[in-house]
Amino acid sequence: MADSASPAREPRPGFAASPSRGKFTIHNGPSYRAIAEGDMRTGLWVLDRHCNGMGFLHGGMACAFADSALAWAVWTATGKMSVTIKLTVEFMEIAREGEWIEAHPKVSAVDGEFVHVTARIVKEDGALAARADAVFRTVRRKA
Repeated sequence: MADSASPAREPRPGFAASPSRGKFTIHNGPSYRAIAEGDMRTGLWVLDRHCNGMGFLHGGMACAFADSALAWAVWTATGKMSVTIKLTVEFMEIAREGEWIEAHPKVSAVDGEFVHVTARIVKEDGALAARADAVFRTVRRKA
């Protein structure tokens, strides 16, 4: 789903479109997941609708992207759905409209139902755009 100011773009090689998980992700996507086994990276083209009034990635969108990427890492590591308990994002470098960013997550600990995960969010030129740290709680989906 593209807006008029930002035409849809193909994902980077090695990535495929992420399936949507609801209205929020439909509006804020599309995002892309790495397709190689065990590769937990998530990517995003920064579109016009993701930007603030100064023309670069809005902090709230960066947080939403980080949260989604970290939740995907939790799912990949545990096979369980999860909810965010804590999310901290540190902003380092501006990501502008049209740029590709990737979250490179790492699960640092699984403590019962709590999963600790971090991610470096990097721009296509390798610059560190942000760092994210989170704690998720795994949940069982009820019928």
